[in-house]
Amino acid sequence: MLTAIAIIHVIATIGLILIVLLQTGRGSEIGAAFGSGSSQTLFGSSGSSGFMTKLTTGTVVVFMVTSLLLAYFYSHREYVIKAAPAPVSAPAPAGAPAGVPAPAAPAAPTK
Repeated sequence: MLTAIAIIHVIATIGLILIVLLQTGRGSEIGAAFGSGSSQTLFGSSGSSGFMTKLTTGTVVVFMVTSLLLAYFYSHREYVIKAAPAPVSAPAPAGAPAGVPAPAAPAAPTK
């Protein structure tokens, strides 16, 4: 389930980037604010919402819902640190020596 939500989230992210880049900027007539034209286009009514505005709104809603779902699921996931299993040693053959004895410490020099 997390994988499906993550895939939808990535698709919504890419779609949102593309949709925003395709739209024309509303502040492109910034010169109008300084008196070189009608300022009605800069701060006026936006008119009826077009297809791109509705598409952007829908994509943002999907993006936000998937973001919240992913954050919720990952924050409530139980992380268990599993200890590494102990290495299993094979039993020594019957005729082999049990092990090499450790070397003895050197004797202290006497005077």
